Amino acid sequence: MSTDRTNSVETVASSEAQRVKELFLKVAEQEAEAVGQLLASKEDHELFGETEFQLREIVHRLGAETLQAQVNDRSKKSVSRQ
Repeated sequence: MSTDRTNSVETVASSEAQRVKELFLKVAEQEAEAVGQLLASKEDHELFGETEFQLREIVHRLGAETLQAQVNDRSKKSVSRQ
């Protein structure tokens, strides 16, 4: 692979990574409210156990919503290219 081609691929990957990061942060901002409310509502002795599972559920939702946003973003780009 030529240097120009390598640089081009790296630039596209970097640009795409930035877009994914922005999608993630947008979703994370929404989910941060849920994390804050969950943890603020618990006493010290309640932070582990069930609360851990509730927190994991929020974090998994964050990942799933980020993946869905990425798929939607790619679908929009694919449609606009056609």
